[in-house]
Amino acid sequence: MSASSHKNQSAPNYTQQLQYLMHQVDVSSFRQLSRVSGVSERQMKRLRQGQVSQMRVETLLKLSQVLQISVDQLLTLFSPESISPMTPSRDRTSPSSEIPAPESLDNLKQEYHRLQQQFAEQREILLQEFQQSSVQVLESWLLQWPTAAYAVTQNNQLPAIRLLPLIKPVEQLLQQWGIEAIASVGDELTYDPQWHQLMSGTVQPGELVRVRYVGYRQGDKLLYRAKVSPVNNQG
Repeated sequence: MSASSHKNQSAPNYTQQLQYLMHQVDVSSFRQLSRVSGVSERQMKRLRQGQVSQMRVETLLKLSQVLQISVDQLLTLFSPESISPMTPSRDRTSPSSEIPAPESLDNLKQEYHRLQQQFAEQREILLQEFQQSSVQVLESWLLQWPTAAYAVTQNNQLPAIRLLPLIKPVEQLLQQWGIEAIASVGDELTYDPQWHQLMSGTVQPGELVRVRYVGYRQGDKLLYRAKVSPVNNQG
């Protein structure tokens, strides 16, 4: 037997492990897996050949997301100890140079956990920046609304219309987020169950209704239906 034949027989083969995981997420081919994960077929070949310790964490992370398992699980499944339950046994006398060193796998796991921590910290920073920018938009409302609300409770004669300008920052924030109202209170329009919620009575699509409570949408996404009532049920 030639040296090359012996090498092919003794080299790890994780193809069945990978195909099993692909089957679980309805991925039918390595080409499809490459397309949806953004990982080249050459890199997947390295995974199938037991070279997981030589792959970048970013590459393993992309594959783990598509296969719906963690990077830790991916490393465990494609380590030498995992090959016997899912694929034919191989020659245990194969050269040790073909088996990923335990310290290499440990380094990959440590790098993965470091990236996880880094991503968590970045998410926290982005959330804080988002909250801070939102507070800046709402600053005038946050500072003035409690005093205005207190003044109303102390003086029932205070015209409520004076409070309307204080709502402007909230409207500006919603506008920045691309959130818009579905009609205005008092509007009369034709009933559309996709965007309107009937509060009372009965009405058929296309019949006239009056808006009682405003709804909201963000682009084509419905957030809250506008609450409406039939026009003929109102005085």
